Amino acid sequence: MRALWRSISTNLLGLLREIGDQNAYQRHLAVHGVKHSGAEWRRFSDERFAAKYKRAKCC
Repeated sequence: MRALWRSISTNLLGLLREIGDQNAYQRHLAVHGVKHSGAEWRRFSDERFAAKYKRAKCC
């Protein structure tokens, strides 16, 4: 039973990290070869939001 709860909590944590862009941020750091910092998080967020709002949405 303990293994089931551990699996559920691991999956839930992974889902929350994906929703909160933490996984994407970790991939960004790895691709660019930089370490976490406030300035890097702002750069990542600015790029992500610019790409998101650049795409037009229909109705």
